[in-house]
Amino acid sequence: MKIFLTDAHCTQQLVPFTYTRHVADIRIGILTIREKWEKLTNCPVYTSLANKDDKALIINANTIPTIDNFQTILDQQQTELGFEESDNFKTIQFPWQLFQYNDWAIRRDFDFLTKNRISQPLSKTNKCIGEDNIFIEEGATVEHSIINASTGPVYIGKNSTIMEGCMIRGPFALCEGATLKMGTKIYGATTIGPFCVGGGEIKNSILFAFSNKAHDGYLGDSVIGAYCNLGAGTSNSNVKNTGGMIKMKTGKNIETADVGNKAGLLMGDYSRAAINTSFNTGTVVGVCCNIFGNETPAKFIDNFSWNKERYDFDKAIIDIGNWKKMKGQSVTVEEKEILKRIYTS
Repeated sequence: MKIFLTDAHCTQQLVPFTYTRHVADIRIGILTIREKWEKLTNCPVYTSLANKDDKALIINANTIPTIDNFQTILDQQQTELGFEESDNFKTIQFPWQLFQYNDWAIRRDFDFLTKNRISQPLSKTNKCIGEDNIFIEEGATVEHSIINASTGPVYIGKNSTIMEGCMIRGPFALCEGATLKMGTKIYGATTIGPFCVGGGEIKNSILFAFSNKAHDGYLGDSVIGAYCNLGAGTSNSNVKNTGGMIKMKTGKNIETADVGNKAGLLMGDYSRAAINTSFNTGTVVGVCCNIFGNETPAKFIDNFSWNKERYDFDKAIIDIGNWKKMKGQSVTVEEKEILKRIYTS
């Protein structure tokens, strides 16, 4: 069996994250949607028409597979209408649903990834509640921290590090190679993606991969793309002073939408905010933006913004390369092509 994940029907709805990736490569819970399908089925998963097999099962990429629902999705292959929202089926229609559904997704990924497996031992220097709901992968280091898994599972990924003094309430996922700095305060449902760095106070948020929120400051009800950096003291609001409905505009040609009464920051890949940046409730930052200065940033910041100016493309690529180098990575030809397409669109 082969699976083809299609996102033609939902790419525009999920910007800024789909400017630079297929919907299948969005992270929610512990894994990306592609990774969920690969691990649940042990089958090849394709996302490009170039490698599409006519015999492949066609599945909506924005339907989230779990150990309980994936067989039903495969059997029905509902590529037009999708599935009715329920506790067993979630479909990502809008980017703010990533943090809204993350609690649900972490719990289901945790059940699947840890089924019939034994956790690595937890150091006795830690103070834990609900230890049976904590799973530690090989190579992870956790010392002198407080972990409360009675509120949801806690997954500590391979070769990750939780420094001393961290306080964690589940559900929480620290993915492979990621780090929590000393004294970090984590509230569920939070995912710190592969090779990210977390610090300060983080609640109900997702960092995709290779991004940093490494210092004091608050990040809540938010989603941060890949290769982003939030400077020391940076915080976002996630509730209006009135407690009222929050509106978000995710793209320059997309209408503003009501998203509920809790919503923080959505930030596209390769974007960065200087120290002490204060983001308004329901702010959206596009791809490759450099945000700095004393003023509160606008609630919608378009792709390739250099504060209030246009980011020079060649300089943007150099700057991305500098940040990627800090993570042991470099800018690929494919990345340059994708970014050039975004820049000229």
